[in-house]
Amino acid sequence: MRFPLLLLAALAASAPAWAEKADREKEIVINADRFTADDANRVSVFEGDVVITQGTMRMTANKVTVREDPQRHKFYVAVGNPVTFREKRDNVDEYVEGYAQRAEFDDLNNLLHLYDKARVKSNQNEITGDFISYDMRKELAEVTGGPPGKPHTGSRVKAVILPPKKAPEAAGKAGKDTLKLKPDEGPQ
Repeated sequence: MRFPLLLLAALAASAPAWAEKADREKEIVINADRFTADDANRVSVFEGDVVITQGTMRMTANKVTVREDPQRHKFYVAVGNPVTFREKRDNVDEYVEGYAQRAEFDDLNNLLHLYDKARVKSNQNEITGDFISYDMRKELAEVTGGPPGKPHTGSRVKAVILPPKKAPEAAGKAGKDTLKLKPDEGPQ
């Protein structure tokens, strides 16, 4: 099982941000109050305070359903109040966090959908909407104020992106280029 929610990192910052690549090779640990496996229909259901970890990734939900097709591709549906996840970004000391009432991932098509009060945050950058979609193959994100295919509900998309901080060197250089006058020496 390859866990899907690590892809959301790309939504949270203005430049692409990738989740910790080493996480994909680590074991997945699932804790829940109940587990039901329907092998004939290839459906597994984890219910009650579900906590899933894989490397630096941690997800919580009330219920997670995993369906598998005959080719072993998986389709995940997580519901919660809210579903939450957190994962370290690759090669930086920074985490991505996400929240939604429902999260769906299709590992055949590499599509992630977050529904209802969806929010993804990285550092102090944040994007919110009622629906967030991310296509891993195309590296294409879409955020809308309402569910796809439904009439507009009046909700709006919000993105908060902080500009990068200037390096201390730049501030020091600016001071060196400034004309300084000694007391009682005016321009002549």
